[in-house]
Amino acid sequence: MLSKQDNIRYSRHLLLDEIGVSGQAKLKESKVLIVGAGGLGCPVLLYLAAAGVGTIGIIDFDIIEESNLQRQILFDTSDIGKSKAQVAKNKLSAKNPLINVIAYPEKLTNKNSIQLFNEFDLIIDGTDNFTTRYMINDACVLTKKPLVYGAIHKFEGQVSVFNYCNGPNYRCLFPTPPKSETIPNCSEVGVLGVLPGIIGAHQANEALKIIIGIGDVISGKLLIYNALTTSFSKIEIPKTNNKEVPHFSSIPDFENFNYDLYCAANQYSLNEISNVDFTALPPETMVLDVREAWEEPQIQHKNVLKIPLANLPLNIEKIPKEELVYVVCQQGGRSSAAIDLLTKKFNFKNLVNVTNGILGQN
Repeated sequence: MLSKQDNIRYSRHLLLDEIGVSGQAKLKESKVLIVGAGGLGCPVLLYLAAAGVGTIGIIDFDIIEESNLQRQILFDTSDIGKSKAQVAKNKLSAKNPLINVIAYPEKLTNKNSIQLFNEFDLIIDGTDNFTTRYMINDACVLTKKPLVYGAIHKFEGQVSVFNYCNGPNYRCLFPTPPKSETIPNCSEVGVLGVLPGIIGAHQANEALKIIIGIGDVISGKLLIYNALTTSFSKIEIPKTNNKEVPHFSSIPDFENFNYDLYCAANQYSLNEISNVDFTALPPETMVLDVREAWEEPQIQHKNVLKIPLANLPLNIEKIPKEELVYVVCQQGGRSSAAIDLLTKKFNFKNLVNVTNGILGQN
């Protein structure tokens, strides 16, 4: 039931025959989880909160940086250094005290996503990397939750709805992760500040249509927007059976699947990459240095395993097989030999060669 305050606040919705009291009641009873409170998540959160979505969940482990403010319109200068999820919760609660906002200032993983997704009716993807997008999609398939997808790149954005009423999922559009060099993220190539607002507003619109049950949901289609030409286009997304995805079969298979390794293995041709900023790698990422102990410069990273090439066969048990490992030497030769040895004799499949070596890094 709508309260007197609800009737006043949402009066413009109530005037619409397609929404009315019953539609607004559906919004009040709905529970929506937004993954990522960044450029896409901010407009989605603002519009869903204003529309009266009863419970909004926000999961984001990141903190607010000054470079975010160009497009992440929920935050201001005084928020720099604070948790995105917590700041978003506080601002949305102040904007609409009639709704319940839950902050999850943590990283979404395949260990916590199933339980979390089961608590919500609808999932909205506001992330910017393929590892998380595939994981979100697969969790939605397993929990049978609709997924509102959005993505941005420079001046172009995309919107679709996946896993809705037996429609296609994200893997029907991208069966495997594209090569890393083909679609860099906005921190590498930039993005027009208003673009995530435009795409995020479309994501919010699709979410409202799904919740209320009105209009044509953009399932089975990909909406593409170009900000430079102010043009929209649509392409069809045929549904595939995704039989090649074994971790769809059970939750334990999903929870034990290594998405970082899966995406990395597909992104790097022949498991090679020319340059790595070791200082920017996540601290848990493993780097195997096969140089001699005296060689300089030293790698500035928290998780470096130093085993000279000649000593590798005696130290196999120290090298993990279930996570991505960057292998590096001075100029790329010994690291290539190390991978050849570890792959052929010890069945390693998780190694990426830094072909330019330490001396070739910028």
